[in-house]
Amino acid sequence: EADPSLQALESRQEEILKRLYELKSAVDGLSKMIQTPDADFDVTNIIQTDEFSPLTTNGADLDLMLGKDYGALKDVVINANPSLPPLSLLVIHSLLCERYKILSAVHTHSSVKSVPENLLKCFGEQTKKQPRHEYQLGFTLIWKDVPKPQMKFSIQTMCPIEGEGNIARFLFSLFGQKYNAVTSTLIDSWVDTAIFQLKEGSSKERGAVLRSMNAALGKSSWLVGNELTLADVVAWCALQQTGTANSAPANVQKWMKSCENLAPFSSVMKLLK
Repeated sequence: EADPSLQALESRQEEILKRLYELKSAVDGLSKMIQTPDADFDVTNIIQTDEFSPLTTNGADLDLMLGKDYGALKDVVINANPSLPPLSLLVIHSLLCERYKILSAVHTHSSVKSVPENLLKCFGEQTKKQPRHEYQLGFTLIWKDVPKPQMKFSIQTMCPIEGEGNIARFLFSLFGQKYNAVTSTLIDSWVDTAIFQLKEGSSKERGAVLRSMNAALGKSSWLVGNELTLADVVAWCALQQTGTANSAPANVQKWMKSCENLAPFSSVMKLLK
């Protein structure tokens, strides 16, 4: 008959070996994460849980997003240089017109000698003029000799916002889209990349961005998730203005055609001809 003390020792050894094996598995897992930090973290599922809603559905409550101002029409005024039109803002304007009643206007500042006819008519013809109070948002574009686009909203109470990317973020927020932190960060990252590397960067930087875009668009139809976001708008416009659209890789070309099948993009395409 086995000695009880020996049985107890064997049982204890087995327990120790079991714990050592569990510890080794945990260390191996941590080592894998350290060596390849993205190996076990796939943001796809997180992105897909976002509350996406089609941009053309009923309008969100502008009073909730922008504050109520005694029922007065809320005015967005943008100064932009006609030598480098902010195409992304024109695309977003078209998208906003699909959701809200917008009173649109284009003017030319005295600092600019002449503006091409197509830019003077970049908002198209507003066929039916209604009383001002029947519109939800005023959108005025002034072609002016400025170094970068400038926007004022509620002119008396708000400091100007500068830069095409920042203005685009403000305008796109008016759709009331809800994103989690991961998705919001990815969208912001693509917007900055499009503005500072694709649009304003060197040819080497543009090549690197196009490769990154091609990889991202190999996994989904749009740059972030399965719906159009601000990232797509700004990146598409940057490609158009840098003249690299025709030399883009296959996935990027396919994505560009998806963008151009949407009316707001096709209307801006006419400005480039």
